[in-house]
Amino acid sequence: MMEQPNNHKMVEIKDLTIGYSAKKSTFIVQENINLSIIKGKFVSILGKNGVGKSTFLRTITKLQDALSGTILLENKTIDQFDNKELSKKISLVLTERLPESQLTVFELVALGRQPHTNWIDKLQKEDVDAITLALQQTDTENLSEKHFFELSDGQLQRVLIARALAQDTEIIILDEPTAHLDIHHTIKIFHLLKNLVDHTGKTIIISSHEVNLAIQFSTQLVLLTETEVYSGTTKELVAKNAFSSLFPSEIINFNSSLEQFVINKKS
Repeated sequence: MMEQPNNHKMVEIKDLTIGYSAKKSTFIVQENINLSIIKGKFVSILGKNGVGKSTFLRTITKLQDALSGTILLENKTIDQFDNKELSKKISLVLTERLPESQLTVFELVALGRQPHTNWIDKLQKEDVDAITLALQQTDTENLSEKHFFELSDGQLQRVLIARALAQDTEIIILDEPTAHLDIHHTIKIFHLLKNLVDHTGKTIIISSHEVNLAIQFSTQLVLLTETEVYSGTTKELVAKNAFSSLFPSEIINFNSSLEQFVINKKS
C-alpha cells in the first residue's frame, strides 16, 4: 500500500547535536534534537538570538557538520548525498547580501537551474519554463529585465524565492527571509510561502524572529530554547506549555486563548 503524501517524512532528525568544533574545543549550541518534518508542511524554526536557528538550518543542509546524531532525508542519511544530488533535493535562501554583479532578475532566477542544466549551462526549454513559472508564482514577472540591485528588499526576497522555486526541489529552506523587511512586506512573504506550500506541495522550512506571524501561518513549529527543543502544531505546543519558555515573562507573555505573544503592560 502506497504511503499517503501527508504522512511522508521528508526530514527525520535523531539525537542531533549542533555547534562548532575547533582544534582543541567544541562549542555546543543545541543537543538531543529529535523531530520529523512531513512532506508539504510550512515549518518555522523559532527561538531567541543565539539559540541556534541558523546553525540548525546550516547543519541540516550540510553547510556545516553535525557534532553528533543523524539527519535523514527521505530515509537516507544526508552524508550519502553529494553536493549535486543534495542541490536537487534542497534549495537554500540565506540572509547574506548578494555579491555585486550586473545580473538581471531573469538571470538570477536562472541560476536556480544549475543542478539541472548541461555541462555548458545552456538553458533548455524545460529550464526556461521552470524559470517563467517561478517568476509567475512569486509575482515577479514584471521585474525580469531589471538588474537585481535595482530592487527593493521586498522585491529581492521574492526573486530569491523564485530562484529556489526554479531549482525545483521538494524542500525549500530560508534563513530569516523577512530580516530586512517592513511589516507590510513581511506579511506578504509569509502569505507567499504559505500559498506555495498549499499549491505546490513543497516543504518549506524557515527560521524567523516573527513569532506571532509564524504561529499564524505555519503548520509545524520548532521551538529552540536553552534547555529543550519542542516540535508540533500550535495547539500541541500550547498543550505542552512550550511557548512560556521562549521569552522572558517580564517582557512578554504567551496568551493561549489568542495563540499569540502579548506585551506585558506596566501597571
